[in-house]
Amino acid sequence: LRPASGSRQQQDAPGAADGLALASDPGGTLNFLTMVENLQGDSGRGYYLEMLIGTPPQALNILVDTGSSNFAVAGVPDPDVTSYFNPELSSTYRSQGVEVTVKYSQGSWTGVLGTDVITMPKGLYGSYTINIATILESENFFLPGVKWHGILGLAYDALAKPSSSVETFFDSLVRQAKIPNIFSLQMCGAGLPVSGSGTNGGSLVLGGIEPSLYTGDIWYTPIKEEWYYQVEILKLEVGGQNLQLDCREYNADKAIVDSGTTLLRLPEKVFSAVVQAIARTSLIQEFSSEFWTGTQLACWDRSEKPWSLFPKLSIYLRDENSSRSFRISILPQLYIQPILVIGDNLQCYRFGISSSTNALVIGATVMEGFYVIFDRAQRRVGFAVSPCAEADGAPVSEIEGPFTTADVASNCVSSVSFHEPVLWIASYALMSLCGVILLVLIVLLLIPPRCQHRYTDNDVVNDESSLVRHRWK
Repeated sequence: LRPASGSRQQQDAPGAADGLALASDPGGTLNFLTMVENLQGDSGRGYYLEMLIGTPPQALNILVDTGSSNFAVAGVPDPDVTSYFNPELSSTYRSQGVEVTVKYSQGSWTGVLGTDVITMPKGLYGSYTINIATILESENFFLPGVKWHGILGLAYDALAKPSSSVETFFDSLVRQAKIPNIFSLQMCGAGLPVSGSGTNGGSLVLGGIEPSLYTGDIWYTPIKEEWYYQVEILKLEVGGQNLQLDCREYNADKAIVDSGTTLLRLPEKVFSAVVQAIARTSLIQEFSSEFWTGTQLACWDRSEKPWSLFPKLSIYLRDENSSRSFRISILPQLYIQPILVIGDNLQCYRFGISSSTNALVIGATVMEGFYVIFDRAQRRVGFAVSPCAEADGAPVSEIEGPFTTADVASNCVSSVSFHEPVLWIASYALMSLCGVILLVLIVLLLIPPRCQHRYTDNDVVNDESSLVRHRWK
């Protein structure tokens, strides 16, 4: 063990182990340096890792996704994938005969669960037996031009399909390789075109933290619930100005860190407030509304850099010390994304933020600015500035803190969806009404026997079987 460079936790938080990272061990299972730059991809199509599956090994590129929990690969030919895994060619493949279907915010697939051995050319040493789903049918999952052939879900087993009893890929590695229950992720695409070429690099470090992949301090925020990597967001600022929204709006109905989502996704009310604030503080007088909704690109002469026209965006996260917070900030180079060149003179850009109906998602738009540590052992997510988050030689991300949380609620995570209070009130009212009616019926059933004769053993009515129980979440 050695100290993580500049770790804030080691300086001013109790517990010496909080700020430690595993050193590379060339002779053992872990050698973090071999995992540096083991990813390819970009923020538009995702980042993927090369993996060898089966015996003899079949090489596939696997999308890294911290927003799901199944490990799945194309199992039959598909027009949108260049390679697929053929179980019949692997002597170590074992089918479990269980059908599984997984739906995402975009796309879905259906396949069959099995097990096989995997190795990672730029990962852990050794081979490991992993649950793997072979995808037999899919809809809007594999897209034209993608260079990956499967998905590596790195979230918790609570999200695994068809049930949480399916051991996840990372849980299998922790158990079999005896590595610490922590991984970290760096995606290097800041300021680079969203081309789908897969030329941008990145690093997935399994089992710890690699000090060369970050600068400055690591700041940690607690994981609120172990399903997605759910965190608590306290407020947002645009150009240094607080949006002044109730903090529960930012967490409706959850706020998660998800490498498999390309954009920063915001609940509708938050998205509207952010767009208005950006439009108000930018140096552009008139701007098409279609740009903000993602249906239109904005183009400038290639000699111009439009990023100077837009403000910085800051997200405040609750610190491990709940009375404090810290903020991660991205400059416009991360959310005004080059995507298309027209002719010799025009460079076109897209808006890297979109609206969401069910979550705030810190996706690749933000994650490309940071080295993100998923410390499952201590139930926290860490952020540090990534040295590859630069454009024209200047940093495009920042982390600052600590700040007091005296101006926000003690808990910004609602137990129910904050956007649908009327529906929940109506639900509880109907439940109460049903309960009253049921109670009256039970009383009416019990009263007549008491008036007619005394109870015998044969007269006792067990009303337990007539009660309908609902478990509300």
